[in-house]
Formats: sequence, C-alpha cells, structure tokens
Amino acid sequence: MIEAITSEENREYPVKKISGSDFSFTSLIKKKSKVNVSSCLQCFTCTVGCPFSDLMDIMPNQAIRSIQIGEKKSLLESSTIWLCVGCNSCAAECPMGIDMPSVMSALREVAIQEKVKTIPQDIYTFHKSFLNSVKRYGRAYKIGIMLSYKLNTLDLFSDGKTGLQMLIKRKLNILPSKVKNIRKFKKLFR
Repeated sequence: MIEAITSEENREYPVKKISGSDFSFTSLIKKKSKVNVSSCLQCFTCTVGCPFSDLMDIMPNQAIRSIQIGEKKSLLESSTIWLCVGCNSCAAECPMGIDMPSVMSALREVAIQEKVKTIPQDIYTFHKSFLNSVKRYGRAYKIGIMLSYKLNTLDLFSDGKTGLQMLIKRKLNILPSKVKNIRKFKKLFR
C-alpha cells in the first residue's frame, strides 16, 4: 500500500512511502537471478511479448516492479511465477537485457523455500517432474516427465490420445538420452 507523506516544504511533490516493503527480498532476487531488476524501464516489452501474459494475474513488467519495491507476498502468491515457461520471448526483446526467465526461476525457488501455500499444485508437480528429469539425465526426457506427472496427479488417461499421436509421429523418444558428463551436470543441483 502506498501513502503520501506531506510536509510544509514538500506539498507540491509528496514523497511516497511504501508500507509492507521488504527490500531484502529485492536483494535476494537480484542475487539468486543474477539480474539487475533496477535497470527495468517499465516499457512493457516483456508483457507484450509474453505468449502467456493473458493467463497471468500479475504481468511480467508488474512482477519486476513488485521486486523493485519489495512487494514480496503478493508476488510469491501469484500464479505468474508458475506460468512462465522460460521461452525467452521477453528477454530477447528487452531493451535492458533483463533475463526474465532467471527472475521467474528465482521467484519460484523462494516460493518453494518459504513454503508458499498458494502454489498451484498441478503446476508445482509438473515443475518437480521436469527438474527431476533434468537432474537425472541432464536434459528433459519427455516421456519420463509425463509419466511422473501423471502418476503424481493420478490423472492417467486425460491426454493419452495426444501422447499416442506424439509417439506415432516420433516426437517422443522411448529411451532417454543423457549428457556425456552427467556427474558434472548433477553438481548444478547441489
């Protein structure tokens, strides 16, 4: 919540005080994402370029602004941080080179660490399945991700037809492929 603070000498240009701000959150996200969110111009390029922004409750540029002003609670409780798929459409067009997928990843990490209750369970389950696949093989093993997700959600047959079509068209590999030096890669997850 923003409220104006006025004084005799400052009536024309009131100073804004932001209540509920947590600037340690701002520093934490900058550190985890390695992104200087302070350089954002609020030009809306990230929001306009995002293919999922119409599904988000907080737009990408608003997420950056929330980080800048230390608005932690509403951002970590939003679905936005879970809907970002890391496609880099936003980052590719950003005039300041802000790596939004890294920021969203840092926000998800903090939400998990702080056990935020409003994480959409199906999205979180998919997120875990994806990361486990990458940790195990060094890349996304699509069938393994789908099987893990389906078993964890007990939604076994809802899109079986699509999966079968993908197999027929050879869009899915039956066996996983691994990166050459998986031990080195696994160090990233420690």
